[in-house]
Amino acid sequence: MRKRSAALLAAVAVLLGAAGCNGGHGDTGGSAAAPADPAKVSGDITVLTHKTDLAGDGTLDRYAAEFNKTYPNVHVKFEAISDYEGAVKIRMNSDNYGDVLMIPAAVPVPDYPKFFAPLGGQGELAQKYRFVDKGTVDGQVYGVAINGNATGIVYNKAVWQQAGITAWPKTFDEFRADLRAIKTKTGATPLYTIYHEGWPMTAWQSYLGSGSCDTKANDNLATDPAPWAAGKEMAQIDRLLYDVVHDGLVETDPTTTAWDAAKSQIATGKTGTLMLASWAISQMQQAAKLAGTDPANIGFMPWPAQPGGHYCALDSPDYLQGVSIHSKHKEAARAWLDWFVDKSTYAQDQSLLPTLRSGALPATLQAYQGAGVQFVELSQDKNALVSKIDNESEIGLSKPDYRQHIVDLARGAAGGGLDAYFAELNKKWAAAMH
Repeated sequence: MRKRSAALLAAVAVLLGAAGCNGGHGDTGGSAAAPADPAKVSGDITVLTHKTDLAGDGTLDRYAAEFNKTYPNVHVKFEAISDYEGAVKIRMNSDNYGDVLMIPAAVPVPDYPKFFAPLGGQGELAQKYRFVDKGTVDGQVYGVAINGNATGIVYNKAVWQQAGITAWPKTFDEFRADLRAIKTKTGATPLYTIYHEGWPMTAWQSYLGSGSCDTKANDNLATDPAPWAAGKEMAQIDRLLYDVVHDGLVETDPTTTAWDAAKSQIATGKTGTLMLASWAISQMQQAAKLAGTDPANIGFMPWPAQPGGHYCALDSPDYLQGVSIHSKHKEAARAWLDWFVDKSTYAQDQSLLPTLRSGALPATLQAYQGAGVQFVELSQDKNALVSKIDNESEIGLSKPDYRQHIVDLARGAAGGGLDAYFAELNKKWAAAMH
């Protein structure tokens, strides 16, 4: 459900640029002001959503029923779309793309005013919500994140406890030792790479910044000619991947691994660990329910490093939610947007980071809070330049091939060694900078 790799988004961006973000059908449709009196708000609104699972099982309808206790005169209809990015991109060539929608990732932020109604000033909304800068153009906010995600590692608590592990690892050495204990003392696969699916391998890039607590970790790549030099964070991340594979702490044949199997195996205790962010927690818990095992066994731990004496986790927004500039019921649409982010239990129910700064953390992230994990939001000031260098170097930081090759090196399926590969990566990166 989260196979939104950078490669896919880049491809969709090209399509949207050609077909949908050329000024299109934007107008001065007015702002979507927050309603003052719920009893006076009325209208039928359509909410476009990528959450096909929650639409299908009635979860979204239950949220709408709660919403109607406050806004009885607003009727909410959900339209769940499986190929959300592709389908909504096409619909945005017309005036008909719902009243409230998840803003497709391919829409350039500067184009937001062409398609979405302003929600308020950045200064005011930033005090209330996380990630407001991601939906802001010229001081006006056009999109608010439906939730946030936090980086970390999904694990089966029962498996780790069976291996005699009582505390989260604080270093890479401790992490590897814990995986070895799982291999020795349990029948579980310590860590499942999900190599064959491809996209899960890109999750390793999301840890950049967790091991340094540096908000500029991604921006720094734009000026560093050797990111894989010894001791640097990129080298540390990739060496850990290499080591766990080389040490035989992953599935026997990564080329046959599958996403559904990963969910089933961690749910039933046949796998101990998955390198996935907080969005995956609820899916693993649901898999546990289906398998008849305890969903509470699904835990979430931070990246095994403590720079400055504490863990860090990166937080980032999921889809931003906006109000169509063409909506005939902007007040009702804004009522739903605000209620969903401010009042619904969606983030807590799905084990996600709430957008509302004062929102309660879900149980799985309360452990982060108790352990003093600090949330860090990466700067994207130089992301365009980093992406340009990455594309010209043909490394593909957010594509699976690059880290699949590291796995192949570690398991002996490719010739060469890791140090030689790091040298090759540095050479390509430096050349692309000039």
